[in-house]
Amino acid sequence: MEPVTVLVLSLSCLLLLSLWRQSSERSKLPPGPTPLPIIGNFLQIDAKNISQSLTNFSKVYGPVFTLYLGRKPTVVLHGYEAVKEALIDHGEEFAGRGRLPVVEKVTKGLGIAFSNGSRWKEIRHFSLMTLRNLGMGKRTIEDRVQEEAQCLVEELRKTNGSPCDPTFILSCAPCNVICSILFQNRFDYKDQDFLNLIEKMEEIDKILSSPWLQEIHNQQSEFTFEHLAITANNLLAAGTETTSTTLRYALLLLLKHPHVTAKVQEEIDRVVGRHRSPCMKDRSHMPYTDAVIHEVQRFIDILPNSLPHEVICDIKFRNYLIPKGTTVITSLSSVLHDSKEFPNPEAFDPGHFLDKNGDFKKSDYFMPFSAGKRICVGEGLARMELFLFLTTILQNFKLKSLVHTKDINITPVANGLASLPPPYKICFIPV
Repeated sequence: MEPVTVLVLSLSCLLLLSLWRQSSERSKLPPGPTPLPIIGNFLQIDAKNISQSLTNFSKVYGPVFTLYLGRKPTVVLHGYEAVKEALIDHGEEFAGRGRLPVVEKVTKGLGIAFSNGSRWKEIRHFSLMTLRNLGMGKRTIEDRVQEEAQCLVEELRKTNGSPCDPTFILSCAPCNVICSILFQNRFDYKDQDFLNLIEKMEEIDKILSSPWLQEIHNQQSEFTFEHLAITANNLLAAGTETTSTTLRYALLLLLKHPHVTAKVQEEIDRVVGRHRSPCMKDRSHMPYTDAVIHEVQRFIDILPNSLPHEVICDIKFRNYLIPKGTTVITSLSSVLHDSKEFPNPEAFDPGHFLDKNGDFKKSDYFMPFSAGKRICVGEGLARMELFLFLTTILQNFKLKSLVHTKDINITPVANGLASLPPPYKICFIPV
């Protein structure tokens, strides 16, 4: 037999074997599009808008479906009911962290964000306990955020009302807050070590905004200095980039909707005034401002598909068998943009979080920090920072755009793991 014929027959047999194995495996998993050998369903996913691709699949296969991102299956949960059932009702089984190869090459499976099993439980407990001991959730942290808000205002005054890109300044403020918690020290915005730290985190943010692929071997669990260092890095990155990006996007949306800005500033004048700093006690008396901040987080959908989860054991979920170790993607975008809960979800409308009397209205669908066992440990701090930073900025400045409101672009520049606002310039006019 000719060598070429042998090669063709061998490849054909391997292909058939691969298809048979996939078919056998897929029979127990939720339905989904037929994958190609080796590359799976990659060609059927729009890398520039993964969330929309998942929405399209859900219309065909329902709220729980399977994609192959390479040779291994990934179960996708789409919509509030499926996400809640997995992350809250079956929180323990879905508490694993799925693999991100770009990240794991750096973290080696260490840290609070990307570890698993007893290692994750141990470092999470340690982190929460340590952060509480350092003041998280206490008045001392609010004092630090208020102090940093005033430093932020002073930096913005130095722009003298001239057009500026707010990216750097808005990264410095939340970074300094988490630095003051972790290192018991804040930095001058021109400190070279501080500048290097900001630069590295911006690089990480860009990497995480690109689509991710598959899997790398995890390291054995051990509580080491390296583990602590990577955990500190996780807290710095999470405590800086998500908050600064949200602040940056919030200012862009306020430029786009000046009538919203005016109502927030009117509420600040009425409740806080001009002679003291905003504090967290003010929030309960400022329903419109609270609704605006919630709507910013809902609308920008900063982590459309959250970080990947992983089931820690075989689980029967909605009559399907999901094997231990299967990666699970939770579409937070499908929850935050649910049209039944948020009428006209593609529009920026603070009314989504206000009742007919103008009081603030909570929503179970508000999941920008994810939900369940893997919910962001810094949620409380982030919510505090967003409220205090934004109200302090709007207490001291009018926001001026360089272009007409109809020409302001609010479309995100990336929609992989993270959604980032497009570059823009703004003028901070002292009041």
